[in-house]
Amino acid sequence: MESRERKDECQGGVNVPRRNLLVGAGALAAGMLLTKAGGLLSPDLAQAKAITESWPWPYVKLDPDETAELAYNEWYRLYCGGGVVSSIFSQLREKVGEPYTLFPIEAFIFLEGGVSGWGTICGSNSGANIVTNLIIGPRTAGSVDGMLMGSEIMQWYSDTDLPTYSPKNPKFSGQIPTTVSNSPLCHVSVGRWMKAADKSLGSPERRDRCARVTASVAYHTVELLNAWKDGKYQTKGTIPADFYGIQTMHNCTSCHGSDVPMPPTAKR
Repeated sequence: MESRERKDECQGGVNVPRRNLLVGAGALAAGMLLTKAGGLLSPDLAQAKAITESWPWPYVKLDPDETAELAYNEWYRLYCGGGVVSSIFSQLREKVGEPYTLFPIEAFIFLEGGVSGWGTICGSNSGANIVTNLIIGPRTAGSVDGMLMGSEIMQWYSDTDLPTYSPKNPKFSGQIPTTVSNSPLCHVSVGRWMKAADKSLGSPERRDRCARVTASVAYHTVELLNAWKDGKYQTKGTIPADFYGIQTMHNCTSCHGSDVPMPPTAKR
């Protein structure tokens, strides 16, 4: 007479009692629920979490010219912020591997046009801050160097006659004027250039200008990271709120005039 505990339930050619199958299935379901609830992580997820939250991320020195050329071409695929991130992290994926292979580069296309087209901080500045804070480490890791380097890059962007980089194989072969934005904002930077160049937003000149600006920012970011890797980096970055008592830019009056928001204790 056949036993109730049938042993004809096979898995991979091995007889497994029905009771063991049911117990195993229950354990698997429970494990999946715990994982979804945040109680447990699979070994792969736990390893990925440990790798991506270990600071600083491993960095090897990169060639600024090669990085800038990558950023220039990537602008035409991922635009400003994604172009900066991709130009640096795509190389580190090949040279280092994890954690860069785990980083979703293409997700940062949203930085286009000053974040989803809203003309706020130029995406190349945002991309540079993402890169410096991941490589050097965020403030939660006990260091402000990543943030200060990002701040330094934004000040450099504001003060520099951009673009500084000329691509080897430009997609637009004509003359591209340079301008000083006096601002890290996309709206101001692009607007001042459009006025100086007398070109529209959709013109090939404006598009190539922004691609070259992206390349310029990527170039400068790698210059600073290489100095940091060599132990020679001395930050010029400052946090404006430490001086003004409110998050701001040093040159906000160029847009706001007398309507600049001020903290209660500050005087105009």
